[in-house]
Amino acid sequence: MRGQTQEKNSFTTKQIGNAAEDCALHYLQAHGLQLVQRNYRTPGRGGGEIDLIMLDPHGTMVFIEVRKRINNHFGGAFASVSTIKRQRIAFAAKFFLMRLKYEPTCRFDVVAMDTNGLHWLKGAFTVD
Repeated sequence: MRGQTQEKNSFTTKQIGNAAEDCALHYLQAHGLQLVQRNYRTPGRGGGEIDLIMLDPHGTMVFIEVRKRINNHFGGAFASVSTIKRQRIAFAAKFFLMRLKYEPTCRFDVVAMDTNGLHWLKGAFTVD
């Protein structure tokens, strides 16, 4: 019984995450970004995942983390993008960029959704 509850909660969390990504995608497309890839994952274990990879109107490759929080406990949606999460996103971005035949300008953004609505933070973090 307990395992069923955990599976149900995980599935619900996944549904909520997918809905948040859908909302972020439509919002960003309305602001001129074009989808390159969704839910990009590096092969193997321990890699990274990027929710949305998009191109802005100036040709900048934008790697986007989407976060949804029902409340602002522990700092809210933006604060939930930890140092480890940023490192994994950066690792996945480097892996993704190796496939390209050119080196685009890149940016790391966060779209956060919480009780105050949707917030798009351009250049939310940088990578060395």
